[in-house]
Formats: sequence, structure tokens, C-alpha cells
Amino acid sequence: MEKRDYYEILGVHRNASDTEIKKAYRKLALQFHPDKNAGDKEAEDRFKEISEAYSVLSDPQKRVTYDQYGHAGLGNGGGFSSGGFGGSPFEDIFGDLFGDIFGGRARSRGRGRRGDDLRYNLSIKFEEAAFGLETKIQIPRYETCATCQGSGARPGTSPRTCQVCHGAGQVRYQQGFFSLTRPCPECGGEGQVIDQPCDDCRGSGRIRGKKTISLKIPAGVETGSRLKLTGEGEPGIQGGPPGDLYVVLSVQEHPLFQREGQDVICEIPISFPQAALGCELEVPTLTEKISIKVPAGTQSGKVVSLPGKGFPSLQGYNRGDQLVVLRVETPTRLTGRQKELLEEFAREGGEEVHPMGKSFLEKVRELFD
Repeated sequence: MEKRDYYEILGVHRNASDTEIKKAYRKLALQFHPDKNAGDKEAEDRFKEISEAYSVLSDPQKRVTYDQYGHAGLGNGGGFSSGGFGGSPFEDIFGDLFGDIFGGRARSRGRGRRGDDLRYNLSIKFEEAAFGLETKIQIPRYETCATCQGSGARPGTSPRTCQVCHGAGQVRYQQGFFSLTRPCPECGGEGQVIDQPCDDCRGSGRIRGKKTISLKIPAGVETGSRLKLTGEGEPGIQGGPPGDLYVVLSVQEHPLFQREGQDVICEIPISFPQAALGCELEVPTLTEKISIKVPAGTQSGKVVSLPGKGFPSLQGYNRGDQLVVLRVETPTRLTGRQKELLEEFAREGGEEVHPMGKSFLEKVRELFD
């Protein structure tokens, strides 16, 4: 079944501001919330659809992706989570309904609000994780509107104090012994009314843009490592502090190396003659090529350790090792002469099995005799 357009679900136009999207979501979420529609499957499905649309359109990065590629660009079709970046959409409902029950004071919504945290997924190379790097990333986010300086009002005008809540952003209702505070219906909880919105930001005080940020990634990071950049998230609203930016790292796989803790593992194939007679091999490391000696009679799976050639700890105190795993390759295409030589080799050994194989067969006989 094809998904509906998220803007259509919330009933807003594609250029809607954050404030417009949030207001539309609150109204619909309260209308279709399961607590108000117990047993109504259609209302429950509608509520899930509304919540999914809001979780995407309220996230600047997801919204940019959705605007460009639609549902396909989101991979999993959108959805919402209660992860560690930004608040859950349900906070907007329950914060409004129960923020001041029993006379407790609700938080003022829209006055000096902190900006949202942002998440940026960054893929880096295996070597970059081992040695660190300095790079630049471009973050899609809202910026304070330069035209109105974040006030949301057209230049030459200014917002006026809401006459209903007198700038508090909330109104109090008395119900018997209970005192219930809700966002002011006149100003939407902002505490002020903009009669002449700014033409550029449409009254939100922010416009969508991009910021280039210099980023220093320390050596030793791994997939899942998070870097926190304080104050680089969404700008605050009406003088509130900005949110933070979390850069989540993903380390690309390497064609030769694997990582295990601070150690680097590299498998090197060697031929049967090299393993039997011994040889000198040139093996790659993260920085250079190094010669190692393979002793005669080496068995497949033998590990040669190269100290200090692995990953450093994030604290930079020490570096792991590179573990070279030698894999003896059995030839699959033999010439007639090669077959004769191997048969002669087996006869010289007195048996049709190798010494290790003989030892194994003897152990089997002891087990069952």
C-alpha cells in the first residue's frame, strides 16, 4: 500500500514553518489520540500515521531527505523512535495536557526555548579511524533569520504581547480542586502574537540553510563512536540556547584488514612449499610493508604478531598489534609432473598421510579401541 504524503497527512503546505507543522500535529494528535478514541482502530491507525509524519517533518535532516527523495529516501519509510536525539513527539501532547496539574507550574513553551539536537551520520575509511583526521561536514539545519533577526516579525514591526495570556504563553483553568494549565489558544503558547510575519521566515524566526563545520576525529574511533559538538545543533527560539550536534561514525570495511579491539588482523596466503620449507614474506601493515620470516614446517593458521602496528586507544596511551594469520593454500590444479612429485613425496614419508594426519588417526584409534 502506497504511503500518503506527510505534508498532506498534517494538512500543511510544503514550505510550512516548524511552528506551523507543530501546531498542525498537536491539533490532530489530540483529536485522534487512542485515549480519546478507545477501541477505534481507524483512529489508532490515523494517530500512528500523524505521529510518523511529524517525526520526519520535525527533524531538519529527515525533512531535507524526504523533500528530495520522498519515502524511498528514508529507507524504512520514516517512522519515529524514542532514541537519544531530540524529544518524542508525544511530549507535545502530554506536556500540554498535564504540565500544571495539581497546581504545578508548566514549562513555558515558546519563550527562550532550547534548539533541537541534531544527528549526522559520517562514514570514514579504516585508515582514518586508525590515525584520525580533520575534515569538514555540511549540516542542513535552521539558521536565525537575518531579515528579522529571529523575531519573526516583518522589519519595522515587532510582536505584541498576547492579550489573552498576557505574555505567559499559557492559561490556567480551574476544575473543582484541580488547576490545569494549557498553552494559550490565542498565541499557541508563544506568549506573543505576530500581526505582520516576516516574509522570509513566515514568522518562525528561522530559515532553512546549511552550515559547514570543521571536525577533528581522534585516532582509535570505531563504528558507533559519537562526537558531541556543543551548540552546533538547531538555534534556540526567542533567545534560547542552541542544541547540540552529535556526529555518529561508521568505519568502512577494508579489503585486507579486520579489527578486533585494538588489534588489526591480516590473513596472508602462502603456498605448501613455502610453508614446508620456510621463506621470507613481505606483508602489508597500515603504514608500510614489513618482511617476516616463515619458519619451515609452518602450519595453516599460525599467527605472527607485529607489535605496535594496530589501533591506538582513544586516550592515546598505547597501540595494539597487527596479527598476521598464515593460511596454507592447497593447490587445486596440478600438472602431471606435480602429481608425480607429490606421490613420490608421500611414498618417501612411508604413508599416504602427513605426520599431523597420522597423529590424528592414532588418537582416533585410541579413542575407540
